[in-house]
Amino acid sequence: MRLAELGVVLFLFVIGLEMRPDRLWSMRGEIFGLGLVYMLVGIAALICVGIALGYPVAASFVAASGFVMSSTAICMQLLAERGQAALPRGRRMFSILLLEDLAIVPLLAIVAFMAPGGDEATWADRLRGIGIGLAAIAVLVLAGRYLLDPMFRLLARFGAREVMTAAALLVVLGAAMLMQAGGLSMAMGAFLAGVLLSESRFRFQLEADVEPFRGLLLGLFFLGVGMALDLGVIARNLGLILVAVPAFLGLKMVVLFAVARLFRASRAEALERAVIMAQGGEFAFVLYGTAVQFGILRAEWNAILTAIVIISMILTPVMILLHDRFAARQVAAPEGLPAPEAVAGSVLIVGYGRMGQIISQPLLERGYSLTIIDNDPQAIREAGERGFKIWYGDGGRPEILKAAGAERARLIIAAAGDRDSVTRIAEHARENCPNVPVLARAFDRDHARELLEAGVAWPLHETLESALAMGHEALIRLGEAPPSADALIADIRRRDTGETATQ
Repeated sequence: MRLAELGVVLFLFVIGLEMRPDRLWSMRGEIFGLGLVYMLVGIAALICVGIALGYPVAASFVAASGFVMSSTAICMQLLAERGQAALPRGRRMFSILLLEDLAIVPLLAIVAFMAPGGDEATWADRLRGIGIGLAAIAVLVLAGRYLLDPMFRLLARFGAREVMTAAALLVVLGAAMLMQAGGLSMAMGAFLAGVLLSESRFRFQLEADVEPFRGLLLGLFFLGVGMALDLGVIARNLGLILVAVPAFLGLKMVVLFAVARLFRASRAEALERAVIMAQGGEFAFVLYGTAVQFGILRAEWNAILTAIVIISMILTPVMILLHDRFAARQVAAPEGLPAPEAVAGSVLIVGYGRMGQIISQPLLERGYSLTIIDNDPQAIREAGERGFKIWYGDGGRPEILKAAGAERARLIIAAAGDRDSVTRIAEHARENCPNVPVLARAFDRDHARELLEAGVAWPLHETLESALAMGHEALIRLGEAPPSADALIADIRRRDTGETATQ
């Protein structure tokens, strides 16, 4: 299992490569808001189950804290397979998982404090532990910022692929070991290393080098989890386990669903999150093992709790299959809607909301052939009633763009109603059809700069022209001469677009 856990470490490194620091910073509200609320509510609810099953309060706290943490390996693998890892709903799940990884450190400290004689530890000892952890993070950030990219540039001159692969593994394992030495999780260290290298020109090379080892070791991890299941413990405590597994799973799903709805997630997203994250996580094994060492859990209790967590992991694929088969019918399914297959227009418009509809009008007036795709079934049906042919599809997925004829289009217009979707469309278009210019809807100036970096030929702030038109009218009504107002608005427009292009 120790070797197999490196699969989770490498997996978190690959996830970090896909998370730029600015994107991670933009998630801080979800990490410390959504994630923290779920952790606190989940632990409180699961403690009640532990007490009801006859465990002492301290043991119930440890059991609840372990089970409230979902399996990062299982959840992220499921999100990747379902194409949701980069979607907003996937990022919200990832924020919870990231906070759970951070929470393992204070939870281990609480376990040590709750142990018999644990209150004898001085505040100096605790502050020293916190300082060591912060120092480890600082060393990793400084190394990632000033050493890693120059090191890979130097190694790239030799041109030996084996050297680059060895260096990639050294970075991942070195970061993981540094975090472990600082009292943090190895997975957290690998994730931070990936984030620090996410803007490096060697990002794709590193991902390709690490991928074979990640797949092998992650498969070994799941194999090890299954082999760790003690059938003898299950046989001796069958009644307790038959009650505990559905009790823990059910209550955890209720908490996940309730917190998701509290943070205004749709019913479908809340249910999907509850199903995907219902299982216990691999950090529970670490927490339970530590609690045994400190005398909070008995060895038999540890074996029972470990069995409950493993069974919950094993049941996850079954729960996903049931969810996809039955719950999807309750959602507005796109039945009868056309999917883009072998279609091609002069212009591909992704998103037929308020901007997409207006953009399409002058193009249609001039006789250009349009391919329009959207992922809102209701909007597609309403457009069909007005005589417009809209294809159903998520433009943020490269296979949908390809099916919609992006490679053969003269122009791509990203007018989706979601900031992340527009950015994804631009990135996939640059990667799969770099010779096709992309015009994109920008939600603000920072987003416009982000789109320029993603290869967009012309990003437009969605409120720029309407705001300038209103400002122009305001000047006229205040007594400005029309030529003077025209010149001022033109100068403001030039400065705004110029700043966006140069920054």
